[in-house]
Amino acid sequence: MKAHTYETQSTITPEKALEFLKEGNQRFVNNLKANRDLLEQVNATREGQWPFAVVLSCIDSRTSAELIFDQGLGDVFSIRIAGNFVNQDILGSMEFGCNVAGSKLIVVLGHTKCGALKGGLDAAQIEGLGMDNLNHLINHFNPIINDIIEENEERSSKNSSLLERLNQQNVRSAIEDIRKQSSTLKNLEAEGKIKIVGANYDVETGAVSWL
Repeated sequence: MKAHTYETQSTITPEKALEFLKEGNQRFVNNLKANRDLLEQVNATREGQWPFAVVLSCIDSRTSAELIFDQGLGDVFSIRIAGNFVNQDILGSMEFGCNVAGSKLIVVLGHTKCGALKGGLDAAQIEGLGMDNLNHLINHFNPIINDIIEENEERSSKNSSLLERLNQQNVRSAIEDIRKQSSTLKNLEAEGKIKIVGANYDVETGAVSWL
């Protein structure tokens, strides 16, 4: 399988880009890999890159987008931050990926048993450790937690039901933020030039489900 060129990228629709990732994850789950000459892809992408998708995922070491979607060099822009949420810099990266570099798909990829979301649920204990920047990060999830937690429900990472609901709502919230905070991406989606979708990676099975 060769690296994408400007010509091949320009023929990919948002729907086809999504299908590429679905097929790639199916290969990953079945322990199959597309036949790639990675050194050839290095040579093919020396003068430029034409990725077909932008994937926002967590920094979790088990959630490398290129691996779980079985993609090669030059295929996807991979943006990673603990808890896979968006900020202005990430939105700028997405705008570059889609409006400048021509990607056709944005995927917000959450995952089960997310440590950042566990930290959000256990914020009181984490804050006691005195890590200012980590405290700032996990407090990002407070509004979502407050929206979804039920009356008298235990706020704890040990509450697996709450953790998984938070995981999925966090993905949906990130998608809402993309549309609200980037008129560029919202307009590209409205024009049918890109798709913005959510997904969830299961760290136990390797399978990606689409929200």
